[in-house]
Amino acid sequence: MNASNENPGRSCPLAYRYGAAALATAPIVSAQTLYVVGGLYGNAQALDAVDILAAQEKSKPTICFNGDFNWFNVDEPGFASINQRVLAHHAIAGNVEFELSTAMTDAGCGCAYPDNVDDSLVERSNRIHTRLKLTAQMFPEILRRLSSLPMFARYSVGDAQIAVVHGDANSLSGWSFDAAELDKSANRASIVQAFAAAKVDIFASTHTCLPSTRRFDLAHGMGIVANNGAAGMPNFQGQHAGLLTRISIHPCPHARVYGVKQAEVYIDTISIDYDTSSWSEAFLRNWPQGSDAHVSYWARIQDGPSYQVSQAFKPD
Repeated sequence: MNASNENPGRSCPLAYRYGAAALATAPIVSAQTLYVVGGLYGNAQALDAVDILAAQEKSKPTICFNGDFNWFNVDEPGFASINQRVLAHHAIAGNVEFELSTAMTDAGCGCAYPDNVDDSLVERSNRIHTRLKLTAQMFPEILRRLSSLPMFARYSVGDAQIAVVHGDANSLSGWSFDAAELDKSANRASIVQAFAAAKVDIFASTHTCLPSTRRFDLAHGMGIVANNGAAGMPNFQGQHAGLLTRISIHPCPHARVYGVKQAEVYIDTISIDYDTSSWSEAFLRNWPQGSDAHVSYWARIQDGPSYQVSQAFKPD
């Protein structure tokens, strides 16, 4: 990661880095049930579905939007509505929000895409963000609120300590909680060290746009990384639902996609079954055929990514 402007969309500004130890000193919010909703991407229909899920809980859940709740919502009413609704809850900044509230353009969209992502997709993402940023300039009060969002948050649910991040334990746009990175034996020691430095039992993340939940043996028990992938887009091939991470002392009242239990705490991945038809219509109004977002995302919106539940979760 570097602060160079030679590769906008791939480089990670130094301002994005906080380090796992910073998470240990964050103020703690206690909750019985915590929803971590990452990667909403401006999907109002998915936000409606989250509200429905929350209303079905035994007690009102704490909802934390962990970044990139903006993306496709480049129309002024859509931008205003998404941000007003999200900012009524807990929220942290994703790279999308961070770059909206700064004049810096070196980072492009701020995604810090790895080398295996095609250059053309990176370039389209930078242009999508430029268009979103032009819309955001019409709403100075929303931008002010976005600029004040933290990069991480800390919660306690039962006996579990949870760090909610956008990217990974060390950086707003880090990729070490991507499924492929989590599975590399060479990364295991550094991830275990991150749990110790942050003094948490669970990391809840998003950013990589594909979900993954993994267990790690720690000195004091089991650590969990729960990456929900995307709340506002399909996550699995042939499916049409977003995902959120639910962490609770109460059993899940919804059908789980998968989940684990740590002591008395349930960590579940839950489907966000939004109205696909209405969302597709809303998307096409902003991003018709041939537009940057259509080229990059329409196939996924219609058919899901080339990714399976078995890749996201591997039971022991």
